[in-house]
Amino acid sequence: MEAVGILCLAVVVLTWGFFWVWESSERMKSQEQADLLGGGSHTLLVIAHPDDEAMFFAPTVLGLARLRHRVFLLCFSAGNYYNQGEIRKRELLQSCDVLGIPPSSVMIIDNRDFPDDPRVQWNTEHVASILLQHIEVNSINLVVTFDAGGVSGHSNHVALYAAVRTLHSEGKLPKGFPVLTLQSVSVLRKYLSLLDLPFSLLGTCDVLFVLTSKEVTRAKMREHCSWLQAVWLGSLSLQ
Repeated sequence: MEAVGILCLAVVVLTWGFFWVWESSERMKSQEQADLLGGGSHTLLVIAHPDDEAMFFAPTVLGLARLRHRVFLLCFSAGNYYNQGEIRKRELLQSCDVLGIPPSSVMIIDNRDFPDDPRVQWNTEHVASILLQHIEVNSINLVVTFDAGGVSGHSNHVALYAAVRTLHSEGKLPKGFPVLTLQSVSVLRKYLSLLDLPFSLLGTCDVLFVLTSKEVTRAKMREHCSWLQAVWLGSLSLQ
């Protein structure tokens, strides 16, 4: 019994120590992120399908709101893979409203050039051209999108990263223009939820957004009825 008591005490101490380190780290990261991202910026979230903003980027959107960023959203398809494009477009607008992005700041591209289809490779130059136009029209000074792995490996997600890289390589974005990409992780880490926190804290990301309990509630609101999955952490790297 004495051994069990010592073990329980050790667990309590270790748990308290972990959360103390986490809170301290969060305070430091919050200040670092505020210095890195600034306040009052015009940020463009670039996604491929309705539900990407909630499934993958809810922590990022809510975290940027804390830093007083004005967030614009550019969605390159209506998500019509199962012929539910009109429904999903409406759900996207509802989801953005929950996340604090007004309809006037949301652009949904719905044409044959960008079908919702993992078997179709979107034209990189075409995506880049539309993306650059949106950046210029809205005076964007920070872009957030997928990384080279596309989080889920979806070719439409990867196409957005390729377009941003093209704009950088061709010198069409100002020198030092910041782009944050959501880090792809292993399948196991995707479903660890809060248990992934130590890995994220010790990782190499430039920005880490952790939701508060109230923000978790907002992120889990089922605006995408059959599509939304729970989102807890957003780890991003500066490109």
